[in-house]
Formats: sequence, structure tokens, C-alpha cells
Amino acid sequence: MGFSGFRVIKEALTGHRGWGELWRNLEPKPEYDIIIVGGGGHGLATAYYLASVFKTSRVAVLEKGWLGSGNIGRNTTIIRSNYLLPGNQPFYEFSMKLWENLEQELNFNAMVSQRTIINLFHSDGQRDAYRRRGNAMHLTGAGGRLLSQEELRGIAPFLNFDNARFPIKGGLIQERAGTARHDGVAWGYARGADRRGVDLIQNCEVTGFRIEAGKVLGVETTRGFIGAKKVGVAVAGSSSRVMAKAGMRLPIESHVLQAFVSEGLKPTIPGVITFGAGHFYVSQSDKGGLVFGGDIDGYNSYAQRGNLPVVEDVIEGGMALMPMLGRARLLRSWGGIMDMSMDGSPIIDRTHIDGLYFNGGWCYGGFKATPASGYAFAHLLATDTPHDTATAYRFDRFARGHVVDEKGVGAQPNLH
Repeated sequence: MGFSGFRVIKEALTGHRGWGELWRNLEPKPEYDIIIVGGGGHGLATAYYLASVFKTSRVAVLEKGWLGSGNIGRNTTIIRSNYLLPGNQPFYEFSMKLWENLEQELNFNAMVSQRTIINLFHSDGQRDAYRRRGNAMHLTGAGGRLLSQEELRGIAPFLNFDNARFPIKGGLIQERAGTARHDGVAWGYARGADRRGVDLIQNCEVTGFRIEAGKVLGVETTRGFIGAKKVGVAVAGSSSRVMAKAGMRLPIESHVLQAFVSEGLKPTIPGVITFGAGHFYVSQSDKGGLVFGGDIDGYNSYAQRGNLPVVEDVIEGGMALMPMLGRARLLRSWGGIMDMSMDGSPIIDRTHIDGLYFNGGWCYGGFKATPASGYAFAHLLATDTPHDTATAYRFDRFARGHVVDEKGVGAQPNLH
């Protein structure tokens, strides 16, 4: 079933009786060449690129709930490539390039909207840091430029320029950044993978790994043992729990990250805006709601819910940035489980167990990385070599002292 404007018109005229299911609901086979554990954005993207780019057959995705039930549907939908470090910038720019052609490639409306992102700065030192970041972005073609306060006033006159504790002096803008429909991304990749022969197995929780002589032979699940030549794990906030079943301890902590959406408003926010004097970021959905978030909860948790002190902290940041936020009513909030690595950057690497591979530690950056993460993980699974843009994301970087610390706050996951 393909999607097009003509198809929509045809179905509208015939009572919408021709629409089919987006993917098949299958029973697991006894064995596969590659099993992907985790049916979120990264796992589904990995399966899609394995089948479409690397022509790998006999691939399955195992998801303990329903496809897209984890962090892929619990984020603030921001996509961007405005990074500084050489270990990060090429990777996220690769992801942005994949975003720009994603809907055409998948033949699915993921509502990718390149509506810009503006990082505000509040001091001369912060301006200089953003100038340096902008220069790094230009090295990979990501674009970006500094905005003066006058330019910024014309774009976002509602910001608290003059009366704030941290007056706004300007910003760094990336015009190609924006937002995408998070669950639409999951559905698009799931549909694309299914059309290329990938088995998508829902309600199939992995309960263990069968490992003999240092080699993985498959996974134990709630639906029985499933054999595999290779197993790739991409389960975000559940990474530590799942990899512990293989006897591994990860350099990762799990924290709750809350997000919020207001009632629907008239068009107000032109793109994505981030507060430079605190952790607050906001955009406006196509339905009019202001979507925003801030810091993770300060304690470790596997619960998909947060606490009120963080709600207060996030709202305080929003009010300091744009006081008009106080007039909007909060519609709902939710929480996702963040797998926070020690340096704030991800891991895409082989493990010491032959045939077992890991993708995780995405901290705040998981959604925007979805296409590149899936592509790089598929490349690793298919070729046993890292993708050119993901060579920095190895397990042993902590032992080698080659950390990718974008924020410069060291081994404190709560600060990344």
C-alpha cells in the first residue's frame, strides 16, 4: 500500500475502505540472521537500513510492548545538528541529511518540519562559545549563524529581553533544524522495514541471552527461545537491565526526563527556542500546543513518570524566558527513561561477547539521532566495522581517555 495525494482522494471518495494495516503482526520464527532487541525508533531504523541498504535477510525486531511504546513516543520531537565536537558534529549532520529526505524515502508522512532552532546567549563568553560552535557546524555543512539582539527581537518579540535576570543578547540559529512527529517516525520505519521482509514481533520481551563459549546463540523471550547469529540491543533507558542479562555492567545511569504540552494556542513560537541561562527548550506543535522540557529528575529511576520539583523548575525556566507562558494552561505531561552515559554521548559498538552489539547512552539526544543511529548500527551489524561518522562512540573511550564530552561537565550523567 503506497501513499499519495491521489490515493487520499480515491479513498475519500470510496469510504476509506482500501486502507490496510501498516505492517504485519507475525509470530517469531525459530531463528534469524540478526535480531534487534527494542522496537523503538533506533531499533526500527536499524532494521529498516539493514534490509534496505545492506540487503540483509532474516531480520527480526523484538519489542516487549507495542512498537513505539518507549522513548520514541515520549520526547519533545526536536531534530538538529548544531553540535561542536568532531566526534559528534559529523554524526548529527549525517542524521540531519537523512531527516531531510526521510518522508520521500519511506513514503510516509513523519511531519518533518525544518522550522529552525535558536540557542539563546546571555553573556559575551556564551556568545563566543556559540561562535565557536557555529564555525564547527560550518565545517560539516550544517550551517548556522549568530543573531544580534535586534534580529532576535524581530523573530521572537515575546522573549524577556530587558527585565530578565539574564538579559538576552542574541542567539545561534540553525535554519535546517526543527521538529518531526515522533510516533510518525516509528510508524514510517516500521512500515518500511516490514515491506522489506523484516519480522516485527510485538509483546515479546527478552528475558535472557543464550551464550556459549563467549558467543551469543540467541535470546530467551516470553515467547520462547529465538536463535540468532547476531543480536543488536537498542532499548534506551532499559539498556542496563537488558545488558545485565548478558552479564555486562554499562557506564550508564537511567533517569526520568519529563516533557510537557500546553493547551492549543494560535501560532506563537516560530521554531525551537532554547534558554541559555537554564535548561529549558520549547517549540509549538502543529496542533498549537507549546511542547517544552528541561532537566532530568535528579535520582535514578525506571518509572515513566516524574516529580513535582522538576515540574516547578522547568516552568520557572520557561517563565524567566517568556513570561507569557504563565497565561497558558498545562494540558499534560509525561516521562521517558533516559540512558545517561558518563560523558553525555552515545555508544554504538560491539561487546566482548561475539555476536552481541549495543546501541545506547543517548541522553537527551536520542530522537534527533534516530536516522543516523539506525544507519550506523546497521552498518556495524552488517559489516562488523563502525560507520565513518560513529567511530568515536566506542565502549573503550572511557578507558582510553577519549571521551566525547560536548558540555564539558565530566562524568556526571545528571549534568549532561
